[in-house]
Amino acid sequence: MGIVQNQSFKNTITTYIGFGIGAINTLFLYTEFMSEQYYGLITYILSTAYVMMPLLAFGTHNTMVKFYSSYKSRNNINSFLTWMLFLPLLLIIPLGSLGYVAFEVISNYLSQTNPIIKDYVWLIFVAAIAFSYFEVFYSWTKVHMNSVFGNFMKEVFHRAGVMILLFSLYFKVITIEVFVYAVVGVYVLRMLIMNLYAFYVRRPIFRFGKLPNMKAVLKYSALIIIAGSVANIILEIDKFMIGQYIEIEKVAYYGVAIYIATVIGVPARSMHQITNPLTAKLLNDGEQDQLKVLYKKSSINLLIISGFVFLLIILNINQLYLLIDDKYTGGLIVVLLISIAKLSDNIIGNNNAILFNSDYYRVVLALGVLLAVITVVFNTMLIPEYGINGAAFATFMSVIVYNFAKVAFVYYKFRISPFCVNTLKTLILIVILAGVLYFWEFPFHPIINIGLKSILIAVCYGLIVYRMNLSEDISVILNKFLKR
Repeated sequence: MGIVQNQSFKNTITTYIGFGIGAINTLFLYTEFMSEQYYGLITYILSTAYVMMPLLAFGTHNTMVKFYSSYKSRNNINSFLTWMLFLPLLLIIPLGSLGYVAFEVISNYLSQTNPIIKDYVWLIFVAAIAFSYFEVFYSWTKVHMNSVFGNFMKEVFHRAGVMILLFSLYFKVITIEVFVYAVVGVYVLRMLIMNLYAFYVRRPIFRFGKLPNMKAVLKYSALIIIAGSVANIILEIDKFMIGQYIEIEKVAYYGVAIYIATVIGVPARSMHQITNPLTAKLLNDGEQDQLKVLYKKSSINLLIISGFVFLLIILNINQLYLLIDDKYTGGLIVVLLISIAKLSDNIIGNNNAILFNSDYYRVVLALGVLLAVITVVFNTMLIPEYGINGAAFATFMSVIVYNFAKVAFVYYKFRISPFCVNTLKTLILIVILAGVLYFWEFPFHPIINIGLKSILIAVCYGLIVYRMNLSEDISVILNKFLKR
């Protein structure tokens, strides 16, 4: 677990720095420097692009992680990496051509409810390409057990770039129209930098040679498109559908609430950058016992860390809402539902890595497609009636059911579970602290209240976790810290 702890720790720090910058952008700069309409537009463009990303990437960012360690000869490795670079073009070129020809029809359809979308529809496709190839180049470095720089680019770079653009907008250096284009430009620049770094980690030697298991690679890539699309549909389709059914301003309100809850997912995002290729290697090498250990450790470690973040958010949300524009404070139910959903993502550990790097991904894909359809149906039914709360409930139900099904399937096929006695103890601890401290508020300014309450939560939660030794890995880290 040494490389996991080392790179996960660095990735967690980097990711939280990125989310800190993003929080300033999302909660304060966006809400103050531009209208809700344009804020909603930007959220709509990026969310729709994320939904398209798995399709345009042709699944190669996941295929690279699954199959790279199975190739041993230099020629096969070079051929494999070359194919991974060019396969996305098989979909990008024809879909781009179709979009160019049918642009008027597509833009008119997407802008029926919100006309402001029409002139910016083409940016969705550009952003989707940037997202897709960024993931390809990031996977290129991850398979070489090098995830830290890529994580910095994934979590910090674009948020820092957007912050610069927001201040440029505030000081009238650029107009709001230019700002929208420049935001997408930041993601394109991020992709290009990641490209240079990936080729620095391993210089490409282009070789379109025949691979021993080319059929399996192509089949996996095609099917993993569905898996990635399912995951992104469950997570991002709500923002797209809000923009199709109600005013685009509501996308901005929803986006603020979602961003607050998304912070809970940071530990999982950080750890998965390294556990994903490591899980693939354990599966390829048949190391079942080590896989079981990694599964349980990733679960309890992520639950403890994300549980702490969950408490910080839920117990400080009322004070946080006092600091931002009143128009954006109607998402309390959204924050609660999505926070629980994100907590469930953490508790299943490296479950996704096990499924998508094993031979059983086809069954899970079928289940995922079913749940994606249910998500769309729920959103269609609930958004017109309940607005952003309906969208949150649809996402909550889909994520919980999907995660439960994945855990059950892994147990059925591998006879391993991420849960242990300490899992239950940690969940009980989270519930008790949430119930006891939710109504406890200090009589000071909201910022001081958040600081004091966060310290109180950290002391209570950290002390109990340490005394009960809920995680050996976390106890080791705390012991090193206390000795210093």
